[in-house]
Amino acid sequence: MTALDGFVGKLAAADGARDLDRTVSCRLTDLGQVVAGRLALGSVHDMTAVPDSPVVPKADIRLTMTSDDLLALTSGELAFAPAWATGRVKLEAGLRDMLRLRSLL
Repeated sequence: MTALDGFVGKLAAADGARDLDRTVSCRLTDLGQVVAGRLALGSVHDMTAVPDSPVVPKADIRLTMTSDDLLALTSGELAFAPAWATGRVKLEAGLRDMLRLRSLL
């Protein structure tokens, strides 16, 4: 939770994200967990972890990765762009959000 809060917190604090109000989730494939919350007003709110299942509501911005990749992203050992390009990290969002996130990540 701390690593994800740090990663999403950095995203939320970026200048381009200050006016975002979106739900966000991160599916941690090796743990069978989905951590969901809300990006709003330049910070992360209401982060909660739930077991991964088909009934988990879809967030506006969805990340999928292993917990090891999440830790590597937050520590700076792994850059987002190469991780996304190689499939280690998956990002799903609407077109408008993808365009905005492109400049943030």
